[in-house]
Order: sequence, then structure tokens, then C-alpha cells
Amino acid sequence: MHDNFAHRLGLDRIGDGERVDLVADESERRAVADRLGLPSLDRLEAHVTLGRDGEKVRAKGRIRAALEQCCVATGDPVAEHVDEAFEVLFLPEPREGHPDEEIELSGEDCDVAFYDGGAIDLGAAVADSLALAIDPYPRSANADSALKAAGIIGEAEAGPFAALAKLKKDAGEP
Repeated sequence: MHDNFAHRLGLDRIGDGERVDLVADESERRAVADRLGLPSLDRLEAHVTLGRDGEKVRAKGRIRAALEQCCVATGDPVAEHVDEAFEVLFLPEPREGHPDEEIELSGEDCDVAFYDGGAIDLGAAVADSLALAIDPYPRSANADSALKAAGIIGEAEAGPFAALAKLKKDAGEP
């Protein structure tokens, strides 16, 4: 599943402070777009600095992407640009026979990726970071009118104060 933008780096080739620039080609962008359900992914790149502490590898960088998603209300294309910092901590897969082995993480370790063998997959981590960075509910400019036409009320009409206002109106209060 994660081999659509695979960029495996051998641990023996990763130096502390090493910088890596990844730019997805057309076929890699299409594969990531398909995986994420995006109509288009016109740009995907990441600029990453790697830090290594034994078997732990920390990737810190910036992801940039230009893409289209489908509006959740209308299905219309919604353009989106992503320009976000990300950080991933790569840890070795827990050993077989030790499924309950504890892995200590600090509060700053938000995204963790496991690797097996002697290599990390930086491309898969970038694709996963993109999935987390995009708007989960993209809306086109026509979304509100399409929802209203379908009889779906908006947040202002559905909230607790709207219900109170309706009760007051039904009771004849001004």
C-alpha cells in the first residue's frame, strides 16, 4: 500500500543532519492521488533533514503539494495547496515474539513509522503526511447553496441557540 511513492533509504547510508529532497514524478503523483482519492495531484515534494540516534531516525521537513479534492457537498473540484512542516520518527518494528514490547515516546513524537530490515521508506512517510495535511472536508463555493437546495440546514440553523429561537417564535415571543 505504501509503495506508491517509495524512497527507501538504507540505515547505513543515513548520516546525522543529512538533507534529502524528494520530488514525485507523474506516475508517483498519480499513485498517491489514487490512494488518497484525489482527482489530481499536480505537485508533491518534500525537503527533509534526517537525524539518527542508533536505530531511531527522525525526519523533519516541509511538504508542499498542489492538488484537487472533490467537494463533500457537490462533488465539484476544490483546489488546495499544502505547505506544512512535518516530523516523523522511524523506529524498528517490534521484534517477533515480543508484541507487548513497550516503545517509549515523548510528547513531541506525534507521527511514528516502523521499519523492518535496514531501511526506512521516506516516500511513504511523505505520502502519509500529505494524507494528514489535506482538508478532510473540502467545500466548493457552491456547497452552501447546494446543501440548502437539498433541504439540509446549516450549522447556524441547527445549533442550540437556533432551537431556542424557534421555541420562542413558536411560543409567540418576539
